[in-house]
Amino acid sequence: MNDLAKASELAARATPPGVARRVRGLSDRAIAWVFIAPTIALLLAINIFPLIWTVYLSFTNYRANRPNAEVKSVGLDWYSKILTDPDVWAAMQVTAHFVIATIVIQTVLGFGLAFLIDKKFRGHGVWTTIILLPMMLSPAVVGNFWTFLYQPQIGLFNYAVSFLTGVPPSSFQMLGDVTLSPWAIVIVDCWMWTPYVMLICLAGLRSIPDYIYEAAEVDRASTWRQFWSITLPMALPFIMLAVLFRGIENFKMFDMVNLLTGGGPGSTTEVASITLKREAFEKWRTGYSSAFAIILFVTVFGLANIYVKALNRVKQR
Repeated sequence: MNDLAKASELAARATPPGVARRVRGLSDRAIAWVFIAPTIALLLAINIFPLIWTVYLSFTNYRANRPNAEVKSVGLDWYSKILTDPDVWAAMQVTAHFVIATIVIQTVLGFGLAFLIDKKFRGHGVWTTIILLPMMLSPAVVGNFWTFLYQPQIGLFNYAVSFLTGVPPSSFQMLGDVTLSPWAIVIVDCWMWTPYVMLICLAGLRSIPDYIYEAAEVDRASTWRQFWSITLPMALPFIMLAVLFRGIENFKMFDMVNLLTGGGPGSTTEVASITLKREAFEKWRTGYSSAFAIILFVTVFGLANIYVKALNRVKQR
């Protein structure tokens, strides 16, 4: 403590008298704003300014590959074209199918794994660590890893399916078949992010007090009755929270789809983010892609806002 007091005294002596007087005249609220202001300014520069700039570009004919060309206002033309473009609606439909399929599978598997691990059987810590391993990997690593597994000639996935079903390994291609390619991406995403849902659900299960189950056992409630009347209702806010997080992330999914299929075959797996990338960096329609990005942002923000209101109602019950 003596060293700390000496250091404080030296710092006070080193402070210029004018600065010291100004600091003494500030209230606690003003001092707090002095420390918070740089962070707020950084967040505004990183998040708010790009959003405002994107909104501005969405009303212009600006092209990133022609920075010196004259920028003209196009009004709401890009928005009207996007909302009436069948290719955009097809991409949104693919995105919706992908989001719904992954959320349903990840929620069921994640809650099931959390329910099993919550029983604290022998070695549950080791199994929890093993289950969490996919979530710790980079999406680039996972994409390349599963691209190798999906190879029809040397990939282990085809041989595993062949062993279970008797179908020849080279008779189907997970990434090249129109029917199978969407499910190939769903499998990879569920493999990687089901542990994330499991963690959130496990936190919900661990938050349920033991005395509630003890009271239910005194009332001779069956295990099935305890699950439907205690476990599921009290863990439901955590389940909904996991659905919210995964829904937002999967709606803007890009890296996994781009690594595995690139939107193919054809446009079977072309989600909205792939369409946005092609418009922005292949066709260089910067104004058009900016309007598309704003539409996606408003869609996600609106749906998430409605969902959060429903989540709050569930938590208040």
